Amino acid sequence: MPDLFFERHVPHLPDRMYALVADLERYPKFIPNCSAMDVKRDMGQPEDVRLARMTIKFGPLTQSYTSRVVSDPKALTIEARAIDGPFSFLVSKWRFDPEGQGTRIRFDIDFKFSNPLIAKLAEPAFAAKQDEIMDAFVDEADRRYGG
Repeated sequence: MPDLFFERHVPHLPDRMYALVADLERYPKFIPNCSAMDVKRDMGQPEDVRLARMTIKFGPLTQSYTSRVVSDPKALTIEARAIDGPFSFLVSKWRFDPEGQGTRIRFDIDFKFSNPLIAKLAEPAFAAKQDEIMDAFVDEADRRYGG
């Protein structure tokens, strides 16, 4: 069962990196294989709690799942937990720490597919894709903020 951790230094300020990752609606524009994102406020919760339904495409396969996303602008953290879809669980956590003239990004994702056959086929590919996704965020930060 994967528990993956990535970290990178980027030459952009922590609040900018936090804002970029929190900008869920724009994911289809720059995240590989993300073809759609529907974001709604989780009613009855604070304003920084949202439900995000992401649709991902891998070749002819399309899959959607919803995550409950909790953003904390003071702590500069974002946590997402899948509440439906192909996962028995999926938890991702972002943290943005000041480092020199930029930010140390820390991204932890732990997941397990509920169907064992799908897990055997998809887990290695999904795990490998996470590094590409981190690259996409860094590239988007360079595009938005210069770099």
